[in-house]
Amino acid sequence: MNWITDYVKPRIQSFVGKRDTPDNLWVKCDQCSKMIFHRDFEEALHVCDGCGRHHAISPVKRFHSFYDQGKFSLLSYPAPAHDPLKFKDTKRYADRLKEARAKTGENESVAAASGLVCGVPVVSVAHDFAFMGGSMGVAVGNAMLAAAERAVQEKAALVVFPASGGARMQEGALSLMQMPRTTVAVDLVNEAKLPFIVVLTNPTTGGVTASYAMLGDIHIAEPGALICFTGPRVIEQTIRETLPPGFQRSEYLLEHGMTDMIVPRAKLRETIGQILRILMKKD
Repeated sequence: MNWITDYVKPRIQSFVGKRDTPDNLWVKCDQCSKMIFHRDFEEALHVCDGCGRHHAISPVKRFHSFYDQGKFSLLSYPAPAHDPLKFKDTKRYADRLKEARAKTGENESVAAASGLVCGVPVVSVAHDFAFMGGSMGVAVGNAMLAAAERAVQEKAALVVFPASGGARMQEGALSLMQMPRTTVAVDLVNEAKLPFIVVLTNPTTGGVTASYAMLGDIHIAEPGALICFTGPRVIEQTIRETLPPGFQRSEYLLEHGMTDMIVPRAKLRETIGQILRILMKKD
């Protein structure tokens, strides 16, 4: 019998106890696999300092970095009907909503805010990809219309940050109806002769791309963002050919005239502020 191992060590461990180490101190980049300290990751606005990968960011965090001094007011919009189709696949839609709300702390996949950007009044809408893939349901149409009406009321620019996998299948035809509804919202801003700027983030796909995300006066893209209607994997399976490298990414779209510029996340506020001061003829 080893009295040090069998008696002394357990006694010491009982006094010291097990130290609880948080499991969220490090973030692994999903592109280069670099481990990033969580505080550095937050300060870099969820951008990897190794490869420049722009990871998903919540609407509230985006608003904090976008508006002057991080000051903004969240806009309310009508809440959609709860599970209008009583939809169920492998799981009930109502249960999926509960899980998404518990995970993100938000009620829906989209948020709207108003404030100043470089002294210019701006109303913005941003998707939360963590909430059911940022899918476009009735809430997105409601948010876009509410934001457009506020922009017209305050004579402000409208800036949107789409990040979506497309229409929300659990809302069926109601989801598809948001394509014309969001287009109507853009028309309200256009008729008031106010700027509408779209910041294409990763990913912007499906019905969002087929509606308001491609109707901007100016299209800005974050580096490396996937921007398309149908993903490259589906296209390759359909045409049975290998697509060129970087197909449907920001850089490819810029080269082929589909976007106006690519701007890193840290420089978006300054760049958009300069554009809006020119478009709105501010001193």
